[in-house]
Amino acid sequence: MSVMRLTVVSSLDALCRHQACDMLASAYPEAVLMLHDLLEDGLLVRRSIQPGTPPQWGETRLEHPCPSCAIRLDIVPAVQQARDAGVEHLVLGLPPALPAAAVVRALRGGARRSVVLHAVVLACSPSAVEDQIWDRHTLFESGYLALPDDERTPGEFLMEELASIDTVLLADPNVVPADPPASARGLQLLRELAPHARTTDRATDIESLQRDVAASSSQGEPDESSSAGGTPGGDPASPFTTVIHQLHRPLHPERFHQALRSLAQGCCRLRGQLWMEPAPECRILLRGAGPRIWLENAGPWPAYLDFPSPGASAARDTNAAVRAIADAGHPSTVISATGEGPDSAEITRLLADCQLTEDEMKSGFTALADPFGLHTTHDIDSRRAS
Repeated sequence: MSVMRLTVVSSLDALCRHQACDMLASAYPEAVLMLHDLLEDGLLVRRSIQPGTPPQWGETRLEHPCPSCAIRLDIVPAVQQARDAGVEHLVLGLPPALPAAAVVRALRGGARRSVVLHAVVLACSPSAVEDQIWDRHTLFESGYLALPDDERTPGEFLMEELASIDTVLLADPNVVPADPPASARGLQLLRELAPHARTTDRATDIESLQRDVAASSSQGEPDESSSAGGTPGGDPASPFTTVIHQLHRPLHPERFHQALRSLAQGCCRLRGQLWMEPAPECRILLRGAGPRIWLENAGPWPAYLDFPSPGASAARDTNAAVRAIADAGHPSTVISATGEGPDSAEITRLLADCQLTEDEMKSGFTALADPFGLHTTHDIDSRRAS
């Protein structure tokens, strides 16, 4: 069976996706272009454009119009059909705000070994990306998505995509006047948030990755293998940087709760793990995207487990720099903060003040309040903190 190359394109909005897909179609004229759009009534519309033939249309009525159903019931079967039809290169344009990582995960398995990844691309407007990250509204409220029950913000979507893609394809649709300073600033921000990715405005710059979808266990996971940023060799002219802090005492939950707003001020991305009362046996994940901050109880610390589940920690941890600093899964607090010139000394002071004191450690801390509601030690439980 012949091998089909697959280029996956995700985006926050349809205009950027269309422009990026047009660029890819020009760069790869032999490729078949397949675009999906999920409408508010649960109708998933599919357009396939093949060189030399009229466009083909298809649609699927989803009983539950969510991204997972769209992937399972239409997108994956459509990719399989293209492969079985002998398509050599498929450019797959996903519905706005649908994660590319979810599609790549769904394409794994023995029956799909004849599909290899050419690239996983985020189509993004550099002049708009900073405002999108700081947008307080949900994807539905901001008009990016037709699903009112989806509570994600634009910033949450962008952070997860920047962690999992290998290419940022810059697209600035001509619907508003050009803003060169905003575009330059947005480009610097994108490079800080995703230094592992190739950032380009030319589709011809995209290098083939040639990864077997079935064998690529890490591709498409929100792993941020290099995306902590702030590493030596970064752009010295960029106003954006990343600082990383580690603490070796548990945090006082109420003091950390009070400090969190100051800690997050001006930070467009927070990532890390917390060692915090009243659940010191649990690894608490910290995530922040623009104004939205949340915590997740990821269960026992890996060092406390008799046999760590392969891949479980990597799938939950979205910052490899945090993992590298953490001590083999033993309890510690590690926080990575990305923003415009974050004050490392002030962050250090804030976190140091949040640690339990020697007297508190000696007297015990079973009666401490739980302002985050993270007392559970079992299932991951997302709690919105801001």
